Amino acid sequence: MQAPQATRDLLAGLLKLPEERVTIHQTLLGGGFGRKSKPDFVAEAAVLSRALDGKPVKLTWTREDDIVNDYFHTVSLERIEAAVDAAGKPLAWLHRSAAPSIASLFGPDPKHQRDFELGQGLTDLATAVPHYRVENPEAPAHTRIGWFRSVYNIPHAFATQSAVAELAHAAGRDPKDFLLDFIGPARRIDPVTMKTPNYGEDPARYPLDAGRLRRVAEVAAQGAGWGRTLPRGKGLGIAAHRSFVSYVAVVVEVEVGDDGTLSIPRVDIAVDCGPQVNPERVRSQMEGAVIQGLGLAATGEIRFAEGRAVQSNFHDYLLPRIDAAPRAIHVHAVGADDYALPLGGVGEPGLPPVAPALTNAIFAATGKRIRSLPIGRQLAGWRDAGKAGG
Repeated sequence: MQAPQATRDLLAGLLKLPEERVTIHQTLLGGGFGRKSKPDFVAEAAVLSRALDGKPVKLTWTREDDIVNDYFHTVSLERIEAAVDAAGKPLAWLHRSAAPSIASLFGPDPKHQRDFELGQGLTDLATAVPHYRVENPEAPAHTRIGWFRSVYNIPHAFATQSAVAELAHAAGRDPKDFLLDFIGPARRIDPVTMKTPNYGEDPARYPLDAGRLRRVAEVAAQGAGWGRTLPRGKGLGIAAHRSFVSYVAVVVEVEVGDDGTLSIPRVDIAVDCGPQVNPERVRSQMEGAVIQGLGLAATGEIRFAEGRAVQSNFHDYLLPRIDAAPRAIHVHAVGADDYALPLGGVGEPGLPPVAPALTNAIFAATGKRIRSLPIGRQLAGWRDAGKAGG
């Protein structure tokens, strides 16, 4: 687990022992961050050991135990109303985000996202839109919510970057050029003025840098050959997002068959996390984020019925297999040797822009908007619908 003190406190209370009687032998994690902050599996082993007069117990959860009894990533409903001016530039933006808070685990259900959740792609958004408003309606939790890679950045980035692409289309403009106008000119914004927690980092050291976000969008687009002509059924989509004080942009190339089969020839992902001490680790994190993001967008779904999760194993909770993976993932390092910049995160920032880049590419290929995830069978019959003007 990743929370030894919380584990010790839990076991001391559960076993009615003084805290000093509980010793935690912490081992290297190797993965599963977030979920392992909740030591319920340790408590289960302790209860079993006590029932066996203190004999050592090795506890192994089945995959069904893991999925059905897990802590789940939040569900969300994002509504954006926006407008462009006569020149086709973004003018006004209203974003309503309704999602249960993970704080519901630790006390009375707050019904609203907390500041640190809103500060993951909403109140810390780098945008030049002159009239910008965020609203946070009530959304009570109906299941246990847990930490998930990039956390609330996932729904916020999906909604924002999807809406940016829709506005670009409405304005008759290139999505990449419109995205750059949405971000605005290179400038540094003090997160304190935006009233965002800034991931707990010093705003003087980690300002919101619109220039760095623009740069990764430009680099990813250039790497992908943005602007090339593709036939119907093929398309490019772009998205860019700042999270965990790093900047990432993704361009996805898709090919959609007549039957709705989705294939991904190439993904370009540009990352500016400041200086890269271990470039290979950065590259592997970005590649992994692409695979995970595409899988979540395409098939990642947990449904509930009669108070429990319907999915139970990898036959019905589908992960991307090798035939669904991109044929090529190109990672573009931006500012990797600039040691004047502070270090940023790499474990989580790669994930948020992947899904909107994918669905924006699907629209470019088919003319069909995807506003609900996972994509599933939403692409079936897209070509016939397009002929009918659907």
